[in-house]
Amino acid sequence: MSEAEKPKIRLGEALVQRGAMTEEQVKEVLLKQRQSSGMDKLFGEIAVELNFVDNQMIEDILNQEPS
Repeated sequence: MSEAEKPKIRLGEALVQRGAMTEEQVKEVLLKQRQSSGMDKLFGEIAVELNFVDNQMIEDILNQEPS
């Protein structure tokens, strides 16, 4: 499967499935992301800034193969 054909990973969903974040934390990150729309911050960057997860957790999820 080529890169273009891979399904996009929804980072927030993956973090909730792993138990690394709650649904409420995901909502908080998404709200903050919308509020700072001109700054173009990624979901993972904001989640780390808010100390919900660490960079390693984000990297682990982004590097995993889709099932």
